[in-house]
Amino acid sequence: MKKKHTPVQNDSRRNFLKNGLVAAAGLYIVPRHVLGGRGYVAPSDKLMIAGIGAGGKGESDINNFYGSGKAEIAFLCDVDDRRSATIRGKFPKAQYYKDYRQMLDKEHKHIDAVSVSTPDHMHAVIGMAAMQLGKHVYIQKPMAHDIYEVRMLTEAAPRYKVVTQMGNQGASGDGVRQLVDWYRAGVIGDVTEVFCFTNRPVWPQGIQWSTAKATVPAELDWNLWLGTAPYKDYVDNLVPFNWRGWWDYGTGALGDMGCHIIAPAFQVLELGYPNEAECSVGSVYVGEFSRGYFPDSCPPSSHITLKFKGAAGKPDVKLHWMDGGIQPERPDELGPQEVFGDGDNATLFIGSKGKMMCATYGRDPQLLPTSRTAQTVVPQTLKRVPGADITGHYTAWVEACIAGYGSQQEKELSSNFKVAGPLAEAVLMGNLAIRSYDIRKPRDTAGTTASGRNAFDYPGRHIKLLWDGANMKITNFDDANQFVKRSYREGWSLGV
Repeated sequence: MKKKHTPVQNDSRRNFLKNGLVAAAGLYIVPRHVLGGRGYVAPSDKLMIAGIGAGGKGESDINNFYGSGKAEIAFLCDVDDRRSATIRGKFPKAQYYKDYRQMLDKEHKHIDAVSVSTPDHMHAVIGMAAMQLGKHVYIQKPMAHDIYEVRMLTEAAPRYKVVTQMGNQGASGDGVRQLVDWYRAGVIGDVTEVFCFTNRPVWPQGIQWSTAKATVPAELDWNLWLGTAPYKDYVDNLVPFNWRGWWDYGTGALGDMGCHIIAPAFQVLELGYPNEAECSVGSVYVGEFSRGYFPDSCPPSSHITLKFKGAAGKPDVKLHWMDGGIQPERPDELGPQEVFGDGDNATLFIGSKGKMMCATYGRDPQLLPTSRTAQTVVPQTLKRVPGADITGHYTAWVEACIAGYGSQQEKELSSNFKVAGPLAEAVLMGNLAIRSYDIRKPRDTAGTTASGRNAFDYPGRHIKLLWDGANMKITNFDDANQFVKRSYREGWSLGV
């Protein structure tokens, strides 16, 4: 039977100390090791973080938390000893686990907050387990693998009174705040259309799963890596990076970059759940005539259109997402030698009085023509996050955790789950449209060509999907709803 823990109350540390750690003989702070910990500094001084996923982006996250000067890396967890080797060397005092469940079960009393930087399919179960123990959580984008998981995490944050942040660090940058200031000042009028694009994927997509046998590296616990996903034999070149192109584990180019590139539109236009979605995807051909059909693999490119109801008093918004190197037409106001966004990625706002754009993470905001940028001065309406957008995003979360749930610091976080949840759901709505596009059903094969090209119908193509955001349901094509919530492998549960 799964052991249940009662969520702890996450009051600020100041109140905790005031109520329980003031000595009768005088005011002093008791180090945590006196209370049964393992040599930690006083609880008022540092945030005790457990990093789950300690290689790659996880390593970067952990270093940024530590760089805030207000956090200790208390525990590390990774299913792959190779990936975690560098960070374990940097923090040798941090106890190391392979299974996050064992770590949380044994060490939860010594952990204040948890960072989750694993493949997408494990974000929700880890994040929820930590939240149910009353731990503050920082979860890498896109927050979770599917829409249902995101909604459950979003609703859990206030229930367990924990401080949350999604890892789309550009949300804390000055660039996005400048875009918001321009829009609120009416510089480009009302926006009705936004174009977002990326050169991703830079990993294989639209391919067949390998049939070649491979040996699991001794340092990798393959069963733990699979976690919630269906069991498959280990294959080479999936770990540590190429899992992104497979639906069982990743969320494709959109899941990887959408929370960075679409986020400025959400913050500027105050978008919520989309109400319509449609898409087209790039094809992969095998042989001279037959189209490769690999529904387990994300497509090599896609163009998705999401429609949103406008914020109060504003018109509705059509948002385009393009990946695989597809880009919209260059704005006429952009000079022939000027770079569109950062060249590979951009967000372009089309307003009734003008246009503006930015690069990845909301950086390098520009009015169009770009000569307007330096000439336009408007009131600053949003508080800037101290430090660069990268470090500021991490430090702000650490400080909010120390202050506690409901504090002003927590309310001002740029991507707490109240903000990040609808954004992540919109991103995953785009993926639902992509996966619906590839639903196929056998048709009457009479009269088909020898290649069998016409042997199937694809009922999810060439239609507009209507989305009931409140109820998480496609209302006009029920087959698409299978992608709202996936089934976990036996033995795994979200626990809600």
